[in-house]
Amino acid sequence: MKLLLASNSPRRKELLQNLGFSFEVVSVDCDEHYPQNLPVEEIAGYLSELKSTAFRKLEKGELLITADTVVVLENEVLGKPKDENEAREMLHKLSGKIHQVYTGITLKSLEKTITKTDVANVEFDTITDSESDFYLKNFQPFDKAGSYGIQEWLGMAKIKKIEGSFYTIMGLPTHLLYSILKDFE
Repeated sequence: MKLLLASNSPRRKELLQNLGFSFEVVSVDCDEHYPQNLPVEEIAGYLSELKSTAFRKLEKGELLITADTVVVLENEVLGKPKDENEAREMLHKLSGKIHQVYTGITLKSLEKTITKTDVANVEFDTITDSESDFYLKNFQPFDKAGSYGIQEWLGMAKIKKIEGSFYTIMGLPTHLLYSILKDFE
């Protein structure tokens, strides 16, 4: 089976490589909007499946992998920040609180589509203004939901506790992906 990873995320690419799979990176042009009444725990899976639907028609023997990650604080979705001010505001909201990270993955072939979502709880220590300024200046987290990457400085220095998969927070629940890939063999 030929694996296709529809993601621009270098983290997803690295994780799939580290799982030992050969794949081709492809792009999907998709308007990532979801119904406003959709429960927050369903958004990541919805967007992941939306991306798989937007991809060209698959050929026999191809398996498409799409994913989406959503950060949720007190039922508010924190997407990718538009600019530095919005990123700073998100980090201020997350400071000293527990939030959820949902990552949805969709695997699609000609025969079937499977979408699953995993969730992890993340607890941040207090993030000072100087710490958020340092992070924003040195790591530019503008392509990340919630304005942070767990694998970067902020994650290493300020996350007190996680419940769930580190890789779900990083953007690809590798344990789920591996399990689902076995079903496609």
